[in-house]
Amino acid sequence: MNDRLLIATLCGLGLLSTTGASLPYPLLAPLFADGGANGLNTFLGLPPKLLLGIALMVNPVGLLLGSAVLGPLADGFGRRRALLLTTVGAAIGHVLTALALVMESYALFLAARFATGLLEGNGSVMRAIVIERIQGPLRNHALSWLNGAFHLGWLVGPLLAGFSMAGGITLPFYIASGALLLGAACVALSLPPAVVPPAPHGWWELARRRHAFTLLGHLPLRTLFTVHFAYTCGVAALYEFFPLWLVDVGGFDAREIAFVNTGMCALMTFTALFAGRASAVEGRRRAASYAGAAALAILCVGFGNLLLGILAIIAFGLPHAFYNAALQSWSADEFAQHGQGSVMGLLSTTFCLANIVMALAGAVLTLIDTRAVLVAGGLLTAWAAFGLRSWSLRSAHAGMKNG
Repeated sequence: MNDRLLIATLCGLGLLSTTGASLPYPLLAPLFADGGANGLNTFLGLPPKLLLGIALMVNPVGLLLGSAVLGPLADGFGRRRALLLTTVGAAIGHVLTALALVMESYALFLAARFATGLLEGNGSVMRAIVIERIQGPLRNHALSWLNGAFHLGWLVGPLLAGFSMAGGITLPFYIASGALLLGAACVALSLPPAVVPPAPHGWWELARRRHAFTLLGHLPLRTLFTVHFAYTCGVAALYEFFPLWLVDVGGFDAREIAFVNTGMCALMTFTALFAGRASAVEGRRRAASYAGAAALAILCVGFGNLLLGILAIIAFGLPHAFYNAALQSWSADEFAQHGQGSVMGLLSTTFCLANIVMALAGAVLTLIDTRAVLVAGGLLTAWAAFGLRSWSLRSAHAGMKNG
């Protein structure tokens, strides 16, 4: 299969996947925090902001499980089959989400978002295909372009929500479902079936034995998990709670939130087009610099006024795109012997776990002040920058001694 056609197919599917995942973000904050009572924000008499935090958490819980097991499962049972089944399943999940909104059923909403997240944890499968099938300098560019497609989905999803909800709050989810079915058709046509040796164990046994967290038995991978987890906690704090911050500070509605998100994701997507260029600077050192810049942006939101916060939200897209390109390329080279599906699955799983932790922490902290979540996220990201820099220096000193 032509390399560029393969890259285009995967980028298109990545775009469609994150478009669906990001749809609810501009919709949920006004739905839960604008003061109007409905069946969703009055569930069991709990505080609306607490219900919002849980609603934000449940999709990453599904992503966490999906990212941990789908990569290894695809290694054993075939990547094409995995992409087709998960994409069609996610399309059904969006339909169920729309039905939950019509019924104002909070329980069904949570179940649908969980199932959708579980099936959308297939990003590690896409990255593993790129790493294994694309060779030479094009591989790093392809990884960066795939990241750009994921970032673009976070732009398209909120835009779709903001501009199509005039036709009803469920319309964006039906559109996302149809787009995912289109993506599945593209995969079926452009990604040829591969001969996969029979798996020595059933799918459950394979998932249990080879999930991404088995890599944490290796010290370098535990270090990678620790610093990347701290960084992604800061990212999750911004992603999940800047819409609520905009509602609290500026009284923004879903469409205005979508405009701000557009600026951030547009910059992130544009940056990803060239973030994969080769560099003489060691990967962890570059990632540390980008994490420091991202931390500064998040802290500016937490401590700043409305104008400074909006500018910082948008500017965050620049260092974040460079960080992803630097860390993923370095990890793919450094830990290739552990299996690319598992390594990329660990990075994806770490981000999902961070989303869960920050959704839970944020659900509590927002009862005090939404800015507290953002400040905590900025400090964690700054710690990650320090950790990556220190790790790089330790490795350099060890190499000099061994040399």
